[in-house]
Amino acid sequence: MAHAGWALTTVEMASGPVACLEVEGKLYALEPSLARVGFLGQASVIGLFADWGRAEGALAIAAAEVDPADLVTASRRLAPLLYPGKILCAGANYFDHLAEMGMPGAKKEEQRLFFFMKPPRNAVVGEGATVRVPIGTEKFDWEIELAAVIGKTARNVSVEIALSHVAGYTVAIDFSARDHNRAPETFYKLDWVAGKANDTCCPLGPRFVPASAIADPQNLGLKLAVNGEVKQDGRSSDMIFSLAEQIATASRIMTLDPGDLILTGTPAGVGVPKGTFLSVGDTVDAEIEGIGKLSVVIQATA
Repeated sequence: MAHAGWALTTVEMASGPVACLEVEGKLYALEPSLARVGFLGQASVIGLFADWGRAEGALAIAAAEVDPADLVTASRRLAPLLYPGKILCAGANYFDHLAEMGMPGAKKEEQRLFFFMKPPRNAVVGEGATVRVPIGTEKFDWEIELAAVIGKTARNVSVEIALSHVAGYTVAIDFSARDHNRAPETFYKLDWVAGKANDTCCPLGPRFVPASAIADPQNLGLKLAVNGEVKQDGRSSDMIFSLAEQIATASRIMTLDPGDLILTGTPAGVGVPKGTFLSVGDTVDAEIEGIGKLSVVIQATA
């Protein structure tokens, strides 16, 4: 469990999605837990980011005063945030990943931070049998990513204060249709939408942990396995551009709003360099130190 002593998640119930406060491995319905400490009318995780400063304080108090009457039992976790605002993804942002993609010895000063986007309502899913192979792809690939949730509006912020705009973190998997990503016959050579913006291809989970629970987002272990075989095993310290630099750069392009998500890149170990790709029925486990493990099973194209 995170050092903050609590986390947030959303679970699947017969009545629909239920946001929960997680304390010591147990789940408590969010709305009554917060109401008990005077924070009324908050029934979703995403709604908390409209006033994250106040919400975070109320959550800490609520976590210390949980009531067994609010316990929730659920078989499956949905994405913690239903749904983020924007999803910005940093491309090629780990040195070892650049090396495996054909650029060994790359220097930071020779790189340019760039982003692509995923559609929140269509791409975001939770754990379980939730991810479907994109239509027509034969090269379906995986990438584990640390995802940061914006908690305070950021516009043209400096690197020095950028992390103060982060509410917390979750685990993300950026699934890619590699054969759709490449467009060698075109002027631009790449098609980021076709390769990266497919339905169900941005699982999030298993929980959201507050920024206060992560001492240093640039020193976290990331590990991804396919059918139990470890494929990626890296650390966020290998990022080319830090999370703070990503926020600063992105905020010069567009306003980052509370509830927006930034996926920060992936370490080495993806499938494309070895020509190894996912098949229907494969299980993908993605785990980040201090946050937890997100597990999904690949399904056939819808």
